[in-house]
Amino acid sequence: MKDLLGGKGANLAEMTNLGLPVPPGFTISTQACNAYLDSGETPDGLDREIGAHLAALERAMNRKLGDPADPLLVSVRSGAKFSMPGMMETVLNVGLNDESVHGLARQAGAAQGADSAAAQRFAWDSYRRLIQMFGKTVCDVPGDEFEHALEGAKKAKGTTSDLDLDATDLRALVEAYKNIFVQHTGRDFPQHPREQLDLAINAVFESWNAERAVLYRRQERIPADLGTAVNVVTMVFGNLGPDSGTGVAFTRDPASGNQGIYGDYLANAQGEDVVAGIRNTVPLQELERLDKTSYDELLGIMARLEEHYQDLCDIEFTIERGKLWMLQTRVGKRTAAAAFVIATQLVDEGLIDLDEALNRVTGVQLAQLMFPRFGTGAKADLVTTGMNASPGAAVGQAVFDSQTAVRRSAAGEQVILVRRETNPDDLDGMIAAQGILTSRGGKTSHAAVVARGMGKTCVCGAEELDVDTRGRRFTGPGGLVVEEGDVISIDGSSGAVYRGEVPVVPSPVVEYFEGQLDPTDEKADELVRAVHRIMSHADEARRLAVRANADTPEDAERARRFGAQGIGLCRTEHMFLGERRQYVERLILADSDSEREQALAALLPLQREDFIGIFAAMDGLPVTVRLLDPPLHEFLPDITELSVRVAVAEERGEAHENELRLLQAVHRLHEQNPMLGLRGVRLGIVVPGLFAMQVRAIIEAAAEHRKAGGEPRVEIMIPLVDAVQELELVRDEAERVATEVCQREGIEVPHLIGTMIELPRAALTAGQIAEAAQFFSFGTNDLTQTTWGFSRDDVEAAFFSAYLDRGIFGVSPFETLDRDGVGRLVRIACEEGRATRPDLKLGICGEHGGDPDSVHFFHEVGLNYVSCSPFRVPVARLESGRAAVRTAGSDSR
Repeated sequence: MKDLLGGKGANLAEMTNLGLPVPPGFTISTQACNAYLDSGETPDGLDREIGAHLAALERAMNRKLGDPADPLLVSVRSGAKFSMPGMMETVLNVGLNDESVHGLARQAGAAQGADSAAAQRFAWDSYRRLIQMFGKTVCDVPGDEFEHALEGAKKAKGTTSDLDLDATDLRALVEAYKNIFVQHTGRDFPQHPREQLDLAINAVFESWNAERAVLYRRQERIPADLGTAVNVVTMVFGNLGPDSGTGVAFTRDPASGNQGIYGDYLANAQGEDVVAGIRNTVPLQELERLDKTSYDELLGIMARLEEHYQDLCDIEFTIERGKLWMLQTRVGKRTAAAAFVIATQLVDEGLIDLDEALNRVTGVQLAQLMFPRFGTGAKADLVTTGMNASPGAAVGQAVFDSQTAVRRSAAGEQVILVRRETNPDDLDGMIAAQGILTSRGGKTSHAAVVARGMGKTCVCGAEELDVDTRGRRFTGPGGLVVEEGDVISIDGSSGAVYRGEVPVVPSPVVEYFEGQLDPTDEKADELVRAVHRIMSHADEARRLAVRANADTPEDAERARRFGAQGIGLCRTEHMFLGERRQYVERLILADSDSEREQALAALLPLQREDFIGIFAAMDGLPVTVRLLDPPLHEFLPDITELSVRVAVAEERGEAHENELRLLQAVHRLHEQNPMLGLRGVRLGIVVPGLFAMQVRAIIEAAAEHRKAGGEPRVEIMIPLVDAVQELELVRDEAERVATEVCQREGIEVPHLIGTMIELPRAALTAGQIAEAAQFFSFGTNDLTQTTWGFSRDDVEAAFFSAYLDRGIFGVSPFETLDRDGVGRLVRIACEEGRATRPDLKLGICGEHGGDPDSVHFFHEVGLNYVSCSPFRVPVARLESGRAAVRTAGSDSR
C-alpha cells in the first residue's frame, strides 16, 4: 500500500502486522496530501479524522497529547512511496510546552525520583529540540539562529559538547530559542499541543514541493503527483540514560553484500544525533556487551525482516530503558557491487529465484562496475569540477591535440586529451587517450557520446578551465596553469579534475568480460561470480539479440569478447578520415568523370581492406555496413580557416591553385543546415559511383573472406531514406554491383539490403519502404533530432538545463528514448513494415540501443536486436534479459 501510505507508513504497518515492537501511531494518506496541495487548505473531514485517530492513540497509551501531568508526545514524519532521504520534513517531540515539559521530567525520573538532574536535563533538552525543529521546519526560522544560540551556550559553559549542558543551561537555551522564534515569526511559540500537531502535519505536506524535494524527484525520476504520507507516531526516547540508545542496522553489508552484522549504535542519544554526527557511534556488535537482551532480540527481528522482505533491509531502532522499539525498515539502498552479490546470495538461500535476482540488478549498476575508479583514501589536488559525462577514472599527461595524443600513446605514455570541445577529427586521439576533458559541452556532446561508447572516462563542460590549444596549456581557478605534459587525473563519475596522479584501480568485471578472469576459478572474487551467474541467466532469458556499433576490426573483436552477436552499425565515414582525407578531397574536386573514377578507384582497395578485417573479426555473425552518411563538407577544411589561409597566401603572392580550387569547393558545398542537406542516400544519388564503390568494396571483401573458408553475413544499409523511390534507385544499383562481383569471383555472397529509419516521413511510410527493404535499423539519434526539431550540437548548451529544471522532460531525449513521440514513430514503423513484409528484420543502432530504459521499450515493440557501443554490450544483454523476464512475469499474472 505504498501508493496510499507511503514507504515508511506501509513498512510500519507491515512490521505491526508481523507483531514486531512498533510505537503506536497512525498514517495520514498521500491522498490527503494531494488534496491539501491542490486546494491550499485542510481537506474536509481530515481534521475530524485526525482527532479520532489521536483519541484512539491516547486511549492506547493511556496518556493525553501534551498533558501537563503525564504527556503523550509524538513525532510527525514524512514518507513518500519512494525513499527520498532527507528531502522532506520531520518534527519530533510534538506536544511539549511550558507546562508539559515538567510532566516529561517526572516521567523520565519515575525510576530515580521525579526531580533527578538527569530527568530534568532530558526534558529541557527535548523541549529545545522541538522549538528548533518546529521553528525551522514549520515557520521557516533560519536554522543558523538556533545553532548560534547553542554554540553560545556551550561557549559560556566552556565546552564543545552538547552533553555537558545541564538542565539549567538547557532551560535558559529554551528561553533563547523562544525569543528567536518570536523575533522571526511575530508570535509566541505555540503552546497548544493540537495546534503544534496540525501545523507540523501541514508543514510535512508542503515539504513535498520544497525545492530540494523537487530537485531530488527530478534527478531520481520520481513522479511529482505522488504526494507524501504523514506518520504520527508515539515518541520513544533513546536519550534517557545509559540503558537507552538509538541505532541503524543493515541485514547485510550494503557496500559489499557480505553477510554479517552491520550498523551503528549510540547510547543515550536520539536518532538525529547519529545522523548529525554529534558524537561518535560504536559498531552495532558493541550493543551485545551493553544490552545483550536487546541485542539478541534485534538480531532475531533482522533475520525475520530479511526473510519477510526477501532482501537486504535497512532498520532504524531505539532502545528506551531496555525496551527495543522498531522505528522504520525499508529495502536498503546498496552499491552496485552489493546488488549483484546479494541477489545471488538470496538465490542460494532459496528466498528468490534467478528471474527475481535478474530483476534486482540494473544495467546502470553493471555499467558502474565496469569503469575503473580512483582508489579510496588517496590525496588529491582538486582543480575544478565539470560534468560527469562518462564514468571511470583516468590519469595521464595533458595533451591538446589528437596527433600528439596518438604519438605519445604509441610511445607508451598515458595521456588525457584536453580540448575546448571535440569533433570527429579527434577520434584517433580519443581512442589513444586514457580519458577526455573538455571545457565546453554536456552529456550529449560529441566528446561525451563517443567516450561513453568507447568506455572512456570523460569530463565535459569544465567551464572554469580556459583551454589554450595553441599555447598547449589550460588555466584554472586561482591562476593555476597546467602545461602540456603535466599529469592530471579526471573522475568521470563525479566530474572532478585533479592536478597530479591519483591512483587508479582496474575493474575486475571488465577483466571478466575480456576473458582475463575465469569466474569458476577459486581465486575469482564473489562479485565476479555473481555477475557471471546473472549475466548467464540474462542471456538464457532474453529474446533480443545484442549487436555492437563498431568501425574497426579492433572494436569488433572487443565487442565479440563482450558478447556481441554481430555488428549493427559499421560507419564507413570514419574510414575516410585522417590520411585518407586527401582521396575524398580529390573526389570532391574532380572536374570530369575520369577524375572522379580515379579518386573512387584509389578509395576502393582501402575500403576493401577495412571490411576484410571486420568480416574476419565477426566471422559467422551479421555485419551491417552503413554507406556514407555525413555531408561531404565534413571532409573538407573549415571554411573560415581555409579562407584566411588563402587570403594570406594571395597577399604574399603565394596562392596555390589547389587551395583555390578547394576553397571554391568548400563554398559550393557549404549549406545553411548541412544535417538536413546533401547527405545519406542523397549523396548516393547525386554523386555517381560513390555508393557503387562502397558496395563493390563490401562484396569483394566478403567474397575474399568466403574463399578463405569464412562465413561473412553481409547487410548493406542505406542511410537517410525519406521515400521508397530513393531506396529503390540505390538498391537496384547495389544489386547490379553485387551480381557483377559474384560472377567475376565465381562465388555467391548472400547479403541483405535495408535502410535506416531516421526521419519521421520514413517511419510514417514504413509500409511502402518495406517493399524495397529487407531490414530496418532505427537511427534514433537523428530520429530524435528531426522529431523534436532539435540540433543536438546546439540545444544542450542553449536550453536543455532550463527544460530539465522546469520539468519539460525528466531526462534528455538523447539519453533515454522519448516513448510518446519518437517511440510512437518506431512503433508505427514496426507494425506497418511487418504488415508489408512479415519477415522484416528490425533493429536499432542509435545511442539508445545501450540505454537500459530504452532497451525495455525495444523489447516491447518487437525488435529483433539492439546495437550499441562495445562497452555497453553487457548492459544491453542484461537489460534485454530483464525485459524478457518482466514481460513473462506480466503475462503470467
